[in-house]
Amino acid sequence: MEPAPHRPARRRLLTGAAALAASAALTPLTTATAGAAPPRRTPPGGAYPPVEWVPANKANFTTADRPAQYPIETVVVHVTQETYPDTLKLFQDPAHKAAAHYVVRSADGYIARCVRERDVAWHAGNWDYNTRSIGIEHEGWIGDPAWFTDPLYEQSALLTAAICDRYRIPKDREHIIGHVEVPGTDHTDPGEFWDWARYLQLVNTVSWQHAG
Repeated sequence: MEPAPHRPARRRLLTGAAALAASAALTPLTTATAGAAPPRRTPPGGAYPPVEWVPANKANFTTADRPAQYPIETVVVHVTQETYPDTLKLFQDPAHKAAAHYVVRSADGYIARCVRERDVAWHAGNWDYNTRSIGIEHEGWIGDPAWFTDPLYEQSALLTAAICDRYRIPKDREHIIGHVEVPGTDHTDPGEFWDWARYLQLVNTVSWQHAG
């Protein structure tokens, strides 16, 4: 996604996350209010973390039948350059012409699923890569590592491990890549502060734990 004109302060993010958790559109995170909220759903095909279905507008992806129509071979890591709620709003805007399959919130690792994995999300800026990949957006700004929290890394790693297991994608840097590595892109995310060594270790540790 394109950089936002102004980046909100970290304190503003946490305040926004608290307000968002109380809204009807997303699942509250507290036990006391969980019963009144829509359930967080888990896609079939592996040990996925819970996700919330927040669909992107149909103008921002291509309906498909993957992996029968296109093989799924890559996971692409993005950074939103927007807040979590603003990213969801952009994906629901038909004029935006872009969306990723998943968005991970910084403060707590909460995950929205915006495009079904069988469909082609317009996230990589390269049609060939779009058809063969799953795109995961992470809330934050590439120049501020404070957004890359422990919960964000951990929940994203659970998600990526499940995707790799489901489609038999090798869990390495040739198949789990950054947006910056997509041919023809003008994006630089996830940026220099994204800890690839930690992320790949988490992805592989999760897979080993589930295998045991």
